[in-house]
Amino acid sequence: QVQLVESGGGLVQAGGSLRLSCAASGRTFSMYHMGWFRQAPGKERDAVAAISWNVGSRYYASSVKGRFTISRDNAKNTVYLQMNSLKLEDTAVYYCAAKFGAFPRDGGTWAQYDYWGQGTQVTVSS
Repeated sequence: QVQLVESGGGLVQAGGSLRLSCAASGRTFSMYHMGWFRQAPGKERDAVAAISWNVGSRYYASSVKGRFTISRDNAKNTVYLQMNSLKLEDTAVYYCAAKFGAFPRDGGTWAQYDYWGQGTQVTVSS
């Protein structure tokens, strides 16, 4: 069992930065691949970034590549999402999720992940 709690969301101006954190409970955190998803009003929940358990592989959605960086600290049971050069279209609820098994090289779908957090709101203003 893994419990995930996101933090770090908030209101930021376009062009600004935020760093999201996702703290996981349980001693098996290092065995899971971790992903960040986002969902804007009226849209589907899509994968933004993912990182393998050993940090050997990463995935980024094309819309965030070069602006977002996913990282993890297995000693702290935490995964991060550094978001730079934020755009209005980055406004969404951001969720972290944990997946056991094969790494989703295309980010995967929401249903492929085993555990997820409650989400944190990110609002980018002009």
